[in-house]
Amino acid sequence: MVLRNLFRRKAAQEQQGEETQQTQPGPAPVEAQTDDVPDSVETQGERDIEAVAEAGQFSGVETVDEPTPEPTEKKGLFARLKQGLSKTRNGFVGKMDRLLTKSDIDEDVFEELEAIMVQADMGVQTTLALIDRLRDAVKERRLKHAEELRPVLAEFVTEILSRNSGQLAMSEDGPAVYLVVGVNGAGKTTTIGKLAYRYKQQGKKVILGAGDTFRAAAIEQLGVWADRAGVEMIKHQEGADPAAVAFDSIQAGRARNADLVIIDTAGRLQNKTNLMKELSKVHRVVEKELGRPVDEVLIAVDATTGQNALSQAKLFSEATPVSGVVLTKLDSTAKGGIIVAIAHELGIPIKLIGIGERYDDLRNFDATDFVDALFESGEDE
Repeated sequence: MVLRNLFRRKAAQEQQGEETQQTQPGPAPVEAQTDDVPDSVETQGERDIEAVAEAGQFSGVETVDEPTPEPTEKKGLFARLKQGLSKTRNGFVGKMDRLLTKSDIDEDVFEELEAIMVQADMGVQTTLALIDRLRDAVKERRLKHAEELRPVLAEFVTEILSRNSGQLAMSEDGPAVYLVVGVNGAGKTTTIGKLAYRYKQQGKKVILGAGDTFRAAAIEQLGVWADRAGVEMIKHQEGADPAAVAFDSIQAGRARNADLVIIDTAGRLQNKTNLMKELSKVHRVVEKELGRPVDEVLIAVDATTGQNALSQAKLFSEATPVSGVVLTKLDSTAKGGIIVAIAHELGIPIKLIGIGERYDDLRNFDATDFVDALFESGEDE
C-alpha cells in the first residue's frame, strides 16, 4: 500500500510538471548543402551536454570507442548473453534469491520483493502488476514456500517480454529503410554501426544517412563507423536540412541497388517540442518518398539511465511511430529491469539489446533466452 500511494503522488507530480513545461525554440533548418565535411576526424572531446531535466530527459556524449576484437574461439551465444547480463542478474536476481531463502510466503516477502523490483528499475506500475499476479498465483497454485515464487516470476516476465518483442523487418520492395532515433549518448551511432557491420557480413549492400546535421561531430562519428563496416554514407554539411539528407539517402539506396538504408537522426532532447516536430517531418518525408511505411523506426535507449529510458521511449513514440526498442549498455548496469517496464507500460517491441562492445554484441532480442540468462543461478563464465 505504501508503494501504491507513492506511485499516485509521483504520477500527480509528473502530470503537473508536464503542464508547466515550456517549449524552447530550436535551430532553424537551413537549405541542404552538398559539400562534404572535412575527412579528418576531430578528437572526441568537449561536447555540449544538456542538463538532466525533471521531465526525465538525458543527454550525454557518445564516443566512437574501438570495439573489442572478436575472439578466435567465440563463446556460446547463451554464455555470452549470460555474461553480458551478469550485473543485472547479480543486482536483481541475486537479491531476490537471498530474500526467497525464507521458508514461508508472507506479507514481508511481498513487500521486500516489491522493493527489489523497483530498485532494479522495473518501474512502479510493472512491479505492482507483477506482485498482484504473484499473490493470485500463490492462491491458485497453493504455493507455500518463498522459493516457489522465483520460477513463477520468471514465467510472468517471459510472458510480458514475449508479447512485446519482434524481429527486424526487411522489405523486398526496394531498399529497406530504418530510422534510428534517441537522445545523444544513448548509443545511436554504435547501434547503426553494428547493424551496418552485421548486414554487410551477410552480403547485403548498406547505405548510411548522416541525418544528425546539428553537430559536425555526429557526421564524423557515423563516418568512422561507415569506414569500419565498409559501407557507404550520404552526408551534407553541418546545419543542413535533416529531411534532405534522408531524401538523398533513399535516392542513393535506389540508384545503387542497396538492400538497406539506415538513417541517423539528431540526438534531440525529448522535451524540446519543436525539435520533436522536426523528427516527425523527417518521418513524413521518408514515407512520402518510399510510398509506403518505414520498415523500422528504432529508438536507442541507454539501460543505465533507468526510468529516464522509459520517459524517452514514451515521448519519442509520441513524435513518430516507434516500431522497436534497442536497449543498449545492458552489460554496464545492475538495473536492467527497465526492459520489462518498457515492454509492459508502453507495449513497444524490444528488438535489439546491447550486451558488450564486440561487433556481434548487438543481439536480436529473444524473450525466452533473455529470461533464462537473467534468472539462471550459478557463477558467470
